[in-house]
Amino acid sequence: MRRVLPPVIVGVLALVLWELVVTLGRIAPFILPAPSAIWRELVTQRTNVWEAALASGTNALVGLVCGSLLAILAALLTSRSRILGEISVPFAAVINALPIIALAPILNNMFESTSSVPRRLVTAIVVFFPVFLNLLRGLREVNPVHQELMRTYAASGWTFARKVRLPGALPHLFTGLRQASSLAVIAAVVAEYFGGLQDGLGARITSAAAFTAYPRAWAFVAGACLLGLTFYLATLLLERLAMPWRQQLIS
Repeated sequence: MRRVLPPVIVGVLALVLWELVVTLGRIAPFILPAPSAIWRELVTQRTNVWEAALASGTNALVGLVCGSLLAILAALLTSRSRILGEISVPFAAVINALPIIALAPILNNMFESTSSVPRRLVTAIVVFFPVFLNLLRGLREVNPVHQELMRTYAASGWTFARKVRLPGALPHLFTGLRQASSLAVIAAVVAEYFGGLQDGLGARITSAAAFTAYPRAWAFVAGACLLGLTFYLATLLLERLAMPWRQQLIS
């Protein structure tokens, strides 16, 4: 409760301050709608927001899973070979430098306008780097004491990986997954700005803004925020289930 209460209080105070600034400052709705107006639109458009969030969430989830699996495989292979490490790390850095704004329209033109593949590809590319880099770091940072102990027991390579290397790399893996979970939603939503199916949050935001329905656009933005928060919390839950001993140590 002590961890949850402070951010909730800060969030409520921020919304109250936002409402007061817009109301008392008489800021035009097309510049910044009031939270109360956004809430009314969110309630009115709840079905549309839910459907759009489901479409964007599906693309984000598929991209997150595929990109993470590729990153895990690449990190496992790279950790076993110095040559692969010298090649793959710069290559992953190049992938990370690819801008979504430039990549999304190119991929949209490569597939049919009714295909969700471009958005999922963009998401997979975006999430690859944080998962790959964090897991690779965890696989390489082996405690020397543990390494010497396994050598003393003449442990095989598989036993060493199963008992020491992989469990030690799990915290790094979930650090990358936490970063990737939020990036997946951002990438999926931004990729929808550049054509293709008009069923996601990004497409609904641009459509509402084009018709100057700014409170409605902000309602879909709020839906994207809630979707990103859901992904992040799901990753935290998965981390607790996968590493219960770490939570006990923290406690």
